[in-house]
Amino acid sequence: MKHILVVGAGPAGMMAAIKAAENGAEVTLLEKMKKPGRKMMITGKGRCNITNAADVPEIIRNIHGNGRFLNSSMRAFDNQDVICFFEGQGVPTKVERGNRVFPVSDKAQDVVDAMVQRMHELGVTIETEVAVKDLLTQEGRIAGVRTQSGAIYKADAVIVCVGGASYPGTGSTGDGYAMAEAVGHTTVPVRPSLVPLVTEEEWVKDVQGLSLRNVRGTLRVDGEKVQEMFGEMMFTHYGVTGPIILSMSRMASEYLADDSHFVELSLNLKPALSQEKLDARVQRDFEKYQRKQLGNALVDLLPHKLIAPVLDSAFLAADKPVHQITLEERHRLVETLQDLTLVIAGTRPLAEAIVTVGGVSVKEINPKTMESKLVPGLYFAGEVTDVDAYTGGYNLQAAFSMGAAAGNWSVWND
Repeated sequence: MKHILVVGAGPAGMMAAIKAAENGAEVTLLEKMKKPGRKMMITGKGRCNITNAADVPEIIRNIHGNGRFLNSSMRAFDNQDVICFFEGQGVPTKVERGNRVFPVSDKAQDVVDAMVQRMHELGVTIETEVAVKDLLTQEGRIAGVRTQSGAIYKADAVIVCVGGASYPGTGSTGDGYAMAEAVGHTTVPVRPSLVPLVTEEEWVKDVQGLSLRNVRGTLRVDGEKVQEMFGEMMFTHYGVTGPIILSMSRMASEYLADDSHFVELSLNLKPALSQEKLDARVQRDFEKYQRKQLGNALVDLLPHKLIAPVLDSAFLAADKPVHQITLEERHRLVETLQDLTLVIAGTRPLAEAIVTVGGVSVKEINPKTMESKLVPGLYFAGEVTDVDAYTGGYNLQAAFSMGAAAGNWSVWND
């Protein structure tokens, strides 16, 4: 009987432990926190978006960071397998907007409990509050691990699933990078993804908490459009956040890493209307409120908090009577409504990111088995690797697929 050691009780680690145990291995799972699945508990705003119901090619397209690397592992254990696993453990699922799959209960705790229960059924030994410090090798092959306390755990295979460097309070503190480098692996420099953006404009503080739906956001770098998203967003005291912002943050952080780039976010507040139709709508509002000041004539068109920033961006005075607005000024207002521009100064810290970009280079990992190409018997799965995706259940699916591959092959490989 093989003894498999799994380091890290996140989605990849727990799935790896389950699959290894299902294949007859003796499995020990080491977790530095008090309980397994800490980060899973906060995903999907505490509801846990376990996967996405799209077909596998679409899922891979949404895994922006090295999605092709997952071709083999995801086809071996895909989103339908994930859904079947949880439903088999008594956690029925539902599909919501954007093909996002959640537990019917809307409770992340049910998802974590299902995985823990399955590990108990299989006899997996779960040891919590055990922090691993080093990977141990013998004659070029993995031999076990050493913990922070100096304890040594020997194993036939070790699966490293310690997460990235985001949300360190959940245990993802970047430990895996040093472990991997110490045995010869290369790590791609890390940066945040699925993270709020910080703007230079101070007016965002005045509208903090304001959510907008059906907005088109365009990311521009040095004046050129590089990405566009449609959906929801929210203003904060430091800048912007929300689904479309988080999705664009990966590319934004990539360009922001180079100080020579100028990064902007353009918001089209009325994307359903052509410029001509929007101009006609504005004219109707002006006629309706012709005896009022401009600031009071936009109440049907914009949330109250957003009127002043829009007028300031259009270089228009809020107290100017509507009947005195010139054609040029009206056109300037229409253009601003469809191109309200914010300068992006940076991202929030990596510790506040949902996902880490970078990690152990996938060039040094077998994409079918997740085994290290450098150290036999050593496997990597989950966010510790240089794999990351957009929001929508894609990151958890990637973790489950990698974890399943590592768990299976750690037992099957000689």
